[in-house]
Amino acid sequence: MTKIKFKNIQILILLRYIILINGIIFLICIILAFTTLPYWGYHWLGTSKSELKSEPETIVLLGGGGMPSQSNLMRSWFTAKAAKNFPDCKVYVAMPGDLLDSLSTPAKMKNELILRGVIPENIYFENEGTNTRSQALNCRKVIPFQQSILLVTSPEHMRRAVLCFRKVGFEKVNALPAFENAAEADFSFIDDALGGNKTLVPDVGKNTSVRYQVWNHLKYEILIVREWLALGYYKTRGWI
Repeated sequence: MTKIKFKNIQILILLRYIILINGIIFLICIILAFTTLPYWGYHWLGTSKSELKSEPETIVLLGGGGMPSQSNLMRSWFTAKAAKNFPDCKVYVAMPGDLLDSLSTPAKMKNELILRGVIPENIYFENEGTNTRSQALNCRKVIPFQQSILLVTSPEHMRRAVLCFRKVGFEKVNALPAFENAAEADFSFIDDALGGNKTLVPDVGKNTSVRYQVWNHLKYEILIVREWLALGYYKTRGWI
């Protein structure tokens, strides 16, 4: 009976430390969200390997989620823009799916690119890769490694993508991160001018940092942690 009680005490102490550590981590995340560090960390992931050293011969659109989704629509928009700047480029859509199904994600991505002015005959597919490593390996089979390629993907994914494609043998890897643009409008307002209840809660109409920036930075922190874990895993496996 004494052993069981002692064991229970140990478990409670362990849980206490776990809760304490999680609380400290959560507090640090909240404090960081009020600074610009999360943005610059996110920005670094997107730009640290984003170079355009030579005119690309092939554009590779790395698929994200489904279609439509924020990631795929953003990446498609940037891919179409790049295709207009480099009209002689082939465009490879790297997204798993059934090409015979007109409702599949890669088929919808092709339609989106065509809608944005990409020539249909210039669009090709790599529809078997299910992660960045396999996409790079499969692209290596259909794209000569000597060619200059331009990768298009989300900012947080860009560094890992470039390193993966270099690892499989591509010599000239350029990158175009699909950063979203901030709205130019002033979103501030006067709380009391909008009616409703007047409470003791501080007005937030003029404080866009509390309304938007903190929450965006919290999302950036999650993306950064996830991506660093992915980079660590890829490095351990020898994929980058």
